[in-house]
Amino acid sequence: MISSYIIRESKVVHSPRVSQIEGIFDITRSEKSREQWSVDLDLPETWNIGLIVGPSGSGKTTIIRELFGEHIVSNWEWPTDKSVLDGFPVGLSIKEIVKLLSSVGFSSPPLWIRPFHVLSNGEQFRVNLARLLAENVELSVMDEFTSVVDRTVAQIGSAALQKVIRDTNRKFIAASCHYDIIDWLEPDWVYQPHTQEFYVGRYLHQRPKIELKVQRVHHSAWSLFRKYHYLDTELNKSSVCFVAFWKDIPVAFTAVLHFPHAKVRNIKREHRTVCLPDYQGVGIGNAVSDYIGSLFTGLGYRYVSSTGNPAMVRSRAKSKNWRMTRALDRTPIGGSNAMMRNTMASNRFVASFEYVGPKLDRYEATRITRV
Repeated sequence: MISSYIIRESKVVHSPRVSQIEGIFDITRSEKSREQWSVDLDLPETWNIGLIVGPSGSGKTTIIRELFGEHIVSNWEWPTDKSVLDGFPVGLSIKEIVKLLSSVGFSSPPLWIRPFHVLSNGEQFRVNLARLLAENVELSVMDEFTSVVDRTVAQIGSAALQKVIRDTNRKFIAASCHYDIIDWLEPDWVYQPHTQEFYVGRYLHQRPKIELKVQRVHHSAWSLFRKYHYLDTELNKSSVCFVAFWKDIPVAFTAVLHFPHAKVRNIKREHRTVCLPDYQGVGIGNAVSDYIGSLFTGLGYRYVSSTGNPAMVRSRAKSKNWRMTRALDRTPIGGSNAMMRNTMASNRFVASFEYVGPKLDRYEATRITRV
């Protein structure tokens, strides 16, 4: 049990303007302005995520400063003339930094090499979350959580962060005036200072299902996604293209090419897959990739993919839907591996996979791929 009786007082200077307001609104004249909070947090024996939520002025900041002051983290100073990567602690390896950025749903290498100040608010939010995790402390407390970002970014970012916090068995407390993040953050306990309500139970909040609708599209749709691809912005115009929509908003793109092979003629290859940064971190890109794999195998093709994206490599290596055909390694220029020839994979670290998961019904697959 954490209990505290908090009092904050400030001297009232009775200037002419203050006296006028006291008279107009019949405010009792006093020498001090006083606020007080009686806080009782009966925290569970084991927990990972807590949330202090309420409207502005309800005392959230005062309470976390009083109870968890030494654990509060704020925005870090990022270099203005160097990349985001260079703003992380010098003791971290590039592999560790990439893992941190990917874990919070910021899996866009072209954006990693930019300075922090040129990123969007949503991108800066993700980078700050990764920087928080880089501290590797048992408890972190963040005030004004998600206050400056778009609500979609806030929700998706909350879901990505809570997964990492639980996977690494840390503790995190957020203070926020936004209730729309609760189901996405899935807190183990919630405290509302304005009502003094405190309750425990992650089961009370479950992340809403993300239902995607995948449609075949013209290759011109690539223009919405091209700058976020980790490798190349070009798209083969002969590719078959699909976009995944969430709430009628385009969020992810996949392009597929026929894979020429000397002996096997029924292979399709994933050419491009991109999930927009605002929607990364909750598995949308992988879900779309799996779906397209089920679609083409449902049509009777084999479906293969080579990728160097760290998050996607890790996900597929653990997935039952994919079989690794080549471990992550540098592909030599002009190599003999048939999977790599005629691709952009030469002289890069990539891993190759073949989709072996469930197949989509042939009738449904035909309907979706039909122009």
